[in-house]
Amino acid sequence: MLVLVAAGLLAFGGADDDPQASAEPEAPELPRGGRTIFPRHRVVAYYGAPQDEELGVLGIGSPRRAARRLERQAKPYALPGRPVLPAFELIAAIVTSEAGDGGDHSMRQDDSTIRRYLRVARAHRMLLLLDIQPGYAPFLQEAKALERWLKEPDVGLALDPEWSMEPPLLPAQEIGSTDAATVNEVSRFLSGLVRRNDLPQKLLVVHRFTGDMIQSEHELERDPGVALVVNVDGFGDRPNKVSKYREFTRDLRRRYNGFKLFYHEDLNLMTPERVLRLRPQPDLVVYE
Repeated sequence: MLVLVAAGLLAFGGADDDPQASAEPEAPELPRGGRTIFPRHRVVAYYGAPQDEELGVLGIGSPRRAARRLERQAKPYALPGRPVLPAFELIAAIVTSEAGDGGDHSMRQDDSTIRRYLRVARAHRMLLLLDIQPGYAPFLQEAKALERWLKEPDVGLALDPEWSMEPPLLPAQEIGSTDAATVNEVSRFLSGLVRRNDLPQKLLVVHRFTGDMIQSEHELERDPGVALVVNVDGFGDRPNKVSKYREFTRDLRRRYNGFKLFYHEDLNLMTPERVLRLRPQPDLVVYE
């Protein structure tokens, strides 16, 4: 019997001779190929949540309908040599007027909702960004609560400092803020996930619309595997939005740049052609 087994191995080759068996598993890629988001792609995103249409365009209608609308909206942003990578920016921690059970004025999105949007994003080869409106909760705490999702190769993170504050300040009555040290600790957390799980580049977006919304912004770090974007937020008319974008994009060394548009609140909504005339061109464009 031992002779027959040995003969069989000689005739057909052992497991080590099978190129499929010995091949290294392929590293996960982004939804439309590759492992680097920027500067290879331009990301165009829809922002919102299904709890209320007022939270943004992503929550209007079904996720499938939102995906179809986003595909049409994103198409004009593609340029030769720089394709578009669409994204859902789903609010995963929603700020609340009431303190809630945890007392932090924030409500976490349930797993079934995140799973539903991720499933549709994958069907359309899009990214999913999980946005945090933390209230009194620390950004890093809320980011770690999303770790199971952030280990996926097509899921990134967004921070909304407008809704980050400490008692006795109240959301919607005061404008919140964060600082570079807080953003850096979240970035290091994401960088660790990328390294340990061999993930593609991870997108980290920080929204801002006031000069002090990211305190000590010059101290922002660029960690391996993390594409940090400061997204110029806020609605208004075209001259004010362009002026604010120029003001907030002077330091190009430490991060990429984003620009946010509001379908209903902006006066004379800027066209994609006009947005692409901004200098520097936005790496990320978000619609609310």
